Amino acid sequence: MHTTVTAPPSLILASASQRRQQFLRDLGLTFTSLATDIDETPLPGEAPDAMTLRLAIAKAQTAASRLPASDGVQLVIASDTTVALDGVIYGKPEDAADAGRMLRDLRGRSHQVYSALCLLRLPDGEQHTRLHRTDVEMRDYSDAEIAAYVASGDPLDKAGAYGIQTAPFRPVCGLRGCFASVMGLPLGDLRDLLASFGVAVAPAVPPICLGYGAKECCADG
Repeated sequence: MHTTVTAPPSLILASASQRRQQFLRDLGLTFTSLATDIDETPLPGEAPDAMTLRLAIAKAQTAASRLPASDGVQLVIASDTTVALDGVIYGKPEDAADAGRMLRDLRGRSHQVYSALCLLRLPDGEQHTRLHRTDVEMRDYSDAEIAAYVASGDPLDKAGAYGIQTAPFRPVCGLRGCFASVMGLPLGDLRDLLASFGVAVAPAVPPICLGYGAKECCADG
């Protein structure tokens, strides 16, 4: 009697983000990256959570459409992250002045960060999604701190114009949800969705999050 061994799927990350790539390496995953460069303009009246999920799905489908034909199974991983304050979407700043405006708006207040994941398997097209909401509280940082942080250039490629892990600025003083999600990729959700496609992740998630500065991790191991 012969046993058929099914090869694991090839993983494709639909992103050029260095942070997301590093997260996959932290999870011990071998993958290739494929940037999608889709239009991320919100639809008229679109809620932040709905937009985030729509964009993650669009990124996965766009990446899948650009992949060459393969005899093996391929699994596309796509993610999108949105910052919202009082229902208003805060994307990546247009320039330094816009970054300063966003940081002043967020200062001393709570806002939401939505991160969506879409995993799309080829060739059968099976698709699994997950949407994560994190409530984030910003500290009352000074105008001088904003100016120094904006001058560093770090906020210019980040939704909401900040990185939760960025030292020495450290703008976040509290959160309820997923630290890694605010960085751009909810690791516990990714682990679970990969498992739903039969892909096991060996490293535990909490030590990864704690290594980036999280005080606790919402994943259970």
